[in-house]
Amino acid sequence: MIASAGQFNFADRVDELLAQYDQPSASVAQLLVDRHPADAVAFHIVQPDLSATQITFGDLATKSHAFASALAAQGVKRGDAVGVLMGKSEELVVALIGIWRLGAIHVPLFTAFAAPAIELRLSASGARVVVVDDDQQSKLDVVQIDGVARIVVGGAGSDDTSYNALMDAYSGQSVDTVAGGGAATMILLFTSGTTGTPKGVLVPARAIASLHEYMEMGLDLRNDDVFWNAADPGWAYGLYYALVGPMAMGLPSILLKAGFSPALSWQVMERFGVTNFAAAPTVYRALRTDPAPIPEGLKLRRASSAGEPLTPDVINWAQDALGTTVRDHYGQTEHGMMICNSWIDGLREEVKPGSMGRPLPGW
Repeated sequence: MIASAGQFNFADRVDELLAQYDQPSASVAQLLVDRHPADAVAFHIVQPDLSATQITFGDLATKSHAFASALAAQGVKRGDAVGVLMGKSEELVVALIGIWRLGAIHVPLFTAFAAPAIELRLSASGARVVVVDDDQQSKLDVVQIDGVARIVVGGAGSDDTSYNALMDAYSGQSVDTVAGGGAATMILLFTSGTTGTPKGVLVPARAIASLHEYMEMGLDLRNDDVFWNAADPGWAYGLYYALVGPMAMGLPSILLKAGFSPALSWQVMERFGVTNFAAAPTVYRALRTDPAPIPEGLKLRRASSAGEPLTPDVINWAQDALGTTVRDHYGQTEHGMMICNSWIDGLREEVKPGSMGRPLPGW
């Protein structure tokens, strides 16, 4: 974690991050989980009623070993693809770290997808297993792909398919954590298909250097921030910067187990004292038009936007309503965020409406 822009050179920091994540001994599970203090909080899991539980990096290490053991028993090995059709939850994060602990490849499946979109991604990736929330199973029932095993989170299931049963069966067991190196693929994420058939993007472990950089320089995430990225992890911005980026930095992140609503979003910001918030422009527009009064005493220090153009009306509204501006950032599935109205001291400039900003250092 960097303290202030005056204490380092941006180009040197890029070199440090590349050296950290692009090395022959790089292990995704070690870089995201095992190297952090076991008692440090990794995620605050927030329910729709605003009750919350915490999961530490130590919890993630133990549980991901058990889940990796269950996957290995089903024949999953290094380089195999595993589909994940899940909403935001503790089980989601455990599943991802378990997949990466084996050196396997995570194939994100957005929970709003219809069956054909899921079928395309499972078929193209050659997935051996799909981890699925119980309320998403009906989509898999009509998918025409043979030989893909299921692990079902929640609901009923046999001992061979139930996430809970498998976690109980393999509790306390561990696997050899694979160190695939910086070039090893950790994610196979398909583009949205706006210009044709969705295309699979291979994301290597060394890409974490870029994700880490954006957290530090684009978002200005600091040790004392309460961070919430409201984007869904079925897409790049949520996966890269609500899950992987915060874990790379060893800092906690909020995961809200609920669909979006303006009222609930305001409540989460108020109850948990969110200081650093990121979301798509659609979220900010919905907050702006919500008739309910904005809670008093919001603690927002930074607000950021990505995914579509940020219009000037949102920028003008945010300064008065949120007490901070919203800064627009640009990226794509293929490379993450790379052009930003950056927040960090030394890169921060006055926002020009309609501008995506400047390339982050190293791009």
